[in-house]
Amino acid sequence: MPPMIRGKRDYKKEYSEEKARGEVGTGHNSGNAERHRLRRKAIKLGLLKPGEKKDVDHRDPLSKGGTNSASNIRVESVHDNRSFPRNSDSSLKANHPKTKRKPGKGMP
Repeated sequence: MPPMIRGKRDYKKEYSEEKARGEVGTGHNSGNAERHRLRRKAIKLGLLKPGEKKDVDHRDPLSKGGTNSASNIRVESVHDNRSFPRNSDSSLKANHPKTKRKPGKGMP
């Protein structure tokens, strides 16, 4: 679970912990570069417009064996992709989104 301060994520602490674990890459091998490539792929496929405030999500998460292939990506609103039900102490109630996810735009 990401570090929280009064229900809000502490991004500086989160980044320093990722860096300490060796999860933050540099250059073309970094996770950030992978996310940018995936976003550009979604724009090229017409799933997303440049500057649109939506998330590019994986149908099957990379951690569960998913890939960055076109058939595994979908575009979702930030709320649908990032919100999870929480307890009063900001801990997760369950590991599934608040709202039922609608399938993203299909791939040809």
